[in-house]
Amino acid sequence: MSTMATPDTHRLLAATPAEHPPRLTLEQLLGLVEDAGLTGRGGAGFPTAIKVRSVAEGRRRPVLVGNAMEGEPLSKKDAVLLTRVPHLVVEGLAVVGRAIGARRLVLAIGPDVHPAAAEEAARGRGVEVARLDGGFVAGQESALVNQLGGRPAVPSDPLVRVTTRGLDGRPTLVLNAETLAQVALLARHGADWFRRVGTEEDPGTSLFSISGAVAHPGVVEAGRGTPLSRVLAPAEPDAPVAVLVGGYHGAWVPGWALDTPLTGSALKEYGATVGAGVLHVLGPNTCPIRVAADIAAYLAGESAQQCGPCLNGLPRMAEGLRRLARRAPDPGLPAEIDRMRLLVTGRGACAHPDGTARMVASTMRVFAPHVDRHLAGHCGLEGHR
Repeated sequence: MSTMATPDTHRLLAATPAEHPPRLTLEQLLGLVEDAGLTGRGGAGFPTAIKVRSVAEGRRRPVLVGNAMEGEPLSKKDAVLLTRVPHLVVEGLAVVGRAIGARRLVLAIGPDVHPAAAEEAARGRGVEVARLDGGFVAGQESALVNQLGGRPAVPSDPLVRVTTRGLDGRPTLVLNAETLAQVALLARHGADWFRRVGTEEDPGTSLFSISGAVAHPGVVEAGRGTPLSRVLAPAEPDAPVAVLVGGYHGAWVPGWALDTPLTGSALKEYGATVGAGVLHVLGPNTCPIRVAADIAAYLAGESAQQCGPCLNGLPRMAEGLRRLARRAPDPGLPAEIDRMRLLVTGRGACAHPDGTARMVASTMRVFAPHVDRHLAGHCGLEGHR
């Protein structure tokens, strides 16, 4: 997976090891990430200061886990980070770990991330590198903690947060690998430096994994709030019909809206978020209903099989999309797909059903003309994927 240049590159991906990594107190760390407006880069976009504070105020020494599981099939940024600048992720672990008084520092790596460079960077730094089994939900916080503890990699009861009781029964802070790398640079350069790119609403940079109908798939670093078209430009997209923003749990931005800034407020119109920084370009010769059906079937198979929405709702929603993709002459299909979407939303033990429903709803909305053509018995893209 290649990396590509934009005017905002050379923050994360060109960082050199620090001879003397900064040492911050808890108050200094909290003030820094809060002043910078740093949010998590793993998908949810939760304010980092709130997550840190949630474990730092307990009576027991916490555990800090760096999440480089990369369970999203379209994401490659963790692999790039831990190949190009593994020292930056390890440095972030050390900075946060010291500040919160962590008892253990663990870097969790999924099967698609080569561990050699990370293991070398972690040597002598008090960081354990754990190579774990993958899966779409394996990177979810409680699922990750479960696997680190020798249990199945499935989400736990959402009422018991890992920040209260996690690995070793201790409060556990899970931060994405890119978030930790951002913390390392913040500690070196300060909040003002961090805010020089991005927007006031969403400062800093992010790594974006670009795939699909592009000449140069890869990972690019760009300022938060950069227009989608500008982030895609180094990859040379081929006449984009739409872009799936946020990965398999994301939503489609139509091709005519590629000047949309990658901010939460701008993407809200399309039901999307920046998420984990995944951008998948749909080209003119690819059937969007087929793509969505394949994604929905994958997500149904990747569920933890622990609750009704995953056991029953996701397979039925995926089957409805599959039938639509095959141009079944059933005018009731859209209503049935939407009924399943509403039944699973907000009712799962984790966010997996909601994310799947988001992608399906976006597909039915953005590609309504394709839906109508499929119901009429033709696609217009026969022979294409």
